[in-house]
Formats: sequence, C-alpha cells, structure tokens
Amino acid sequence: MKNLLLVLLIVLTGLTGCAVNPVTGKNQLSLVSEAQELEIGRKNYAPLRQSQGGDYVVDKALTAYVSEVGQKLAAVSDRKLPYEFKVLNSSVPNAWALPGGKISLNRGLLTELESEAELAAVLGHEITHAAAKHTASSMSRGMLIQGAVLATVVGTQDKDYAQLATLGAGIGAQLVTQKYGRDAERESDFYGMKYMSKAGYDPQGAVDLQKTFVRLSEGKNQDWLSGLFASHPPSQERVENNLATVATLPQGGTRGERRFKQKTAHIKRTKPAYDAYDEGRKALKDNDSGLARSLAKKAIRLEPNEGHFHALLGDVEEKNNRHKTARRHYDKAIKLNDEFFYYYLMRGQVNETLKATAAAKRDLEKSVRLLPTANAYTSLGNIAKREGDLKRAKSYYTKAASNKSTQGKLAYRSLMELDLSDNPQNYIKLQTGLDNDGRLKAALSNPTPSNVRDVVVTVQYRDTSGRVRKVNRSYKGKLAAGKKRIVDLGFAKLTKAQLSNIKASITGARLAE
Repeated sequence: MKNLLLVLLIVLTGLTGCAVNPVTGKNQLSLVSEAQELEIGRKNYAPLRQSQGGDYVVDKALTAYVSEVGQKLAAVSDRKLPYEFKVLNSSVPNAWALPGGKISLNRGLLTELESEAELAAVLGHEITHAAAKHTASSMSRGMLIQGAVLATVVGTQDKDYAQLATLGAGIGAQLVTQKYGRDAERESDFYGMKYMSKAGYDPQGAVDLQKTFVRLSEGKNQDWLSGLFASHPPSQERVENNLATVATLPQGGTRGERRFKQKTAHIKRTKPAYDAYDEGRKALKDNDSGLARSLAKKAIRLEPNEGHFHALLGDVEEKNNRHKTARRHYDKAIKLNDEFFYYYLMRGQVNETLKATAAAKRDLEKSVRLLPTANAYTSLGNIAKREGDLKRAKSYYTKAASNKSTQGKLAYRSLMELDLSDNPQNYIKLQTGLDNDGRLKAALSNPTPSNVRDVVVTVQYRDTSGRVRKVNRSYKGKLAAGKKRIVDLGFAKLTKAQLSNIKASITGARLAE
C-alpha cells in the first residue's frame, strides 16, 4: 500500500508538476491547475458573499473606490488574474481571498482603517494570497482537495439571521477561514508591500496596520478574534518584518488619508446604526423583542436605506406572529436591496404561513438561487407536498436534508414520511452473517435522525429442490435513531457455502411516533 501511494504521488507530481510560484519564483507542488483555481473562485464567490451578509449596497461608490485601489495593486502584481473586489455588509472585521483573485473586504474592517495606504496594505496582502496560490497550495497538500465548491445547503435551527448568514457553508467556507501558515503570511506581507510601493503607496501603511492589529489583538476584541485574526493572526514579529521590508523599498509614496476619509465618510458616520443593529440582533436572539424593535428603529433613523434594518423589524414581528406586518418590513428590505437571499427567504416563509402559495414559491425559489438553504428547501417541500406533487417534495426535502442542522434533520424526517415505505433500503442498513451455531443473523442499523419500527427483512434462498423461495421476517420493536440491533432470521445450521446463496434485503419499515 505504501508503495502504491508513493507511485500515485510521483505520477500526480509529474502530471501537474513542480510548478513555479509566479510570485516567489520557487518550485512548489501543485495538484490544482489554474483552470481549477478560476473555477473554484467563480463558483464560490457569490454564495460565500451571500452567506456573510451580502454585498454592501447603501454606498455603492465605496465598493467602486475599494475596487479602484485593488485594481491598481493587481496591475503591478506578479500574476494576472480576473481580480474582483467587493465590500461585504458585515460588522465583523475581516478580509479574504479565494483562488482566482476573488477578494472581499468587510464593512467592519473598513471602519477601522485610517488611510488609503492601510487599505492598500490589506488588499495587497490578499492579492498575494491569491497570486501566490496559498489556498491552492493548501488544497494540494490534501486539506481541501475533494470538491472545493460551496456546500449545497446552508442550514439553521431557527430564524436568527446572524446565525444563518455566518454559517460558513462547508468546504467553501474553509477556503476563506483556514489559518494560513507563517510562511504564507510572511510572503503576503512582503509582496503585498512591494505591490503597494510599485502602485505608488507608502508601504509604511502596512507597518501602521500591523501595529493596530497587534493592539487590537491584545485587547481580545471578540469581533476581531472571530474575523481577520482567525485566519491572519497578528504578531510583533510581523510588525518588525514589515519595518525591515520598508527599509528595502523606495521611500515616500501616497498615504491618501484625506481621500480615504472622504470616501469612507458615510460608512463611518453610520457606524452607530450598524452597532444598534448588531445589538438588536443579539436582543432578538435573547428573546427580547421590545429591545430588538427599539434598536432596529434607532438604526433606521440613523440609516434609512439599509435593508438589514428593515429585515430585523420583520423578524421581530414574525417572531410575535404578526405575519402581515412582518411581510411589509421584508417588502421594504427587498425594495432597498433585491439581491440578498435572506429577505426573500423570510418573506417566502411568511407568505407560506399566510397561504399566499404562489408568492411564497417565487420568493423561496429566488432565495435558493442566491444561496441554497435548508430552510427554503424545506418550505418548498412543504408546499409541494400540500399540492400533491410528492416527487418534487421529495426532491426539495432531499436537498434540505443534506445539511446536518436541526432544520436538515426535520427535512430528513419529512422525506422519510414520504419515502420510507417505498424505499426502506435507502434508510435502514442491513448486514448478515452466521453466529457460532451457524444461525443466520442480521445487523439492522438506523443511521437516520428518526426512530423507526416494524422493519421487514426479506430473505431469498433456494430450497432443496432448487426453487427460489422468499420469506419475510418482521420486527415490531423500535429501532432508535443511530442505533443497531441484531436479530435472528430463523435459518439454522447453515454453512458458509449455503450463506453465499442467501440474499437478504430491507423491504419494509415505518416511522416510530
């Protein structure tokens, strides 16, 4: 086996080669081609942005500004990629890069920066991660080599948007939350500063940025710990390395403090509105609807054009079973931003409750086009079931059940209610064998999240005359979720040869109450 693995490694290395890193010039193992990198970035970029708050659209000029700075740096980078730069509507200070040059920067990080040079330092760092294939290199080492595409379904056990929007979504999320190694961080700092200098920025901005990060990390701010610092840990060593790099680069360059202040004026002025919103989300999660409503209204007074704030009011009203009022708030949120999955998800579920079936289906289908969620697929399955379209209902429930959340487990049960009697073998597992006395035993196991009962095993065999016979064995007891049970199939003193001519299969089962 070891020799086989070695041969496979040699073959794979020979096929995709010891590629030359386009940034460092060093040889490195690369099992991920550039075409695959581009595809990973293309497939994951939009849904990952949706799952982390969506694009920030209140001040679209801000995203244009960030993209302008990013493209200046990308133009002098060592690798030409289809770079894109987006600002995400999240207060968590973070920035990340996908393979293929797809880069995102959170609103919460922008409000902490003080100059365009610091912004350039962040973007230059992320550009290097993409250009130097840092994520692709991790995949080549086996961390994420299997199917690096966003998981089919995001799930949540309740309607708290803060949980749903930050769930991370399977392998796709691992691409942006993995902790880079020290060498990768050092390379990104070093080459990011070189790109800053080439683009006309003062690389001292990267030193100032790291000093700020070290100070914030010492304060153990939870937002920072769950954001940028999770994947880009700061250290005094990085500050010293950046100082040493500055000494090797041409002096001077643009700091852009005044321009940065102008471009970020709106986002900094409205920061208290987002602070109130974040507090309101927490209040709603803690079941304090009155406080959540008050904070949402405060946020709207400070920034009336933010859809998230109106959606929070919708969530408050929905939690208190005021469905029509909730729907009006979701209508407003969608009017302000018609490309965010959560607003359609919630309005779709409200419409489902209000028996506005056609409208519910339109909203839920729009929601899953933007970001597939167990919640939306479950609701679509419920609607299809009520309409008598059981085939479509099963399809929706199957998609929802692929998620392991509480919602996914509920969808799995709904799927089993429709499908268990027709296809019990898809849910209950069977293994047969002989005990020490030659008796035929069956190990029944239930890997599903639901209890079942009345399991039927059909045994097919040839009698002494060679005729094929079938006999059913029914077991009335409960087989609990995740449990196994050994049962006697009623055949004694069999030899292994006789066992090879016997076939057993699961042919019946019912959900337990």
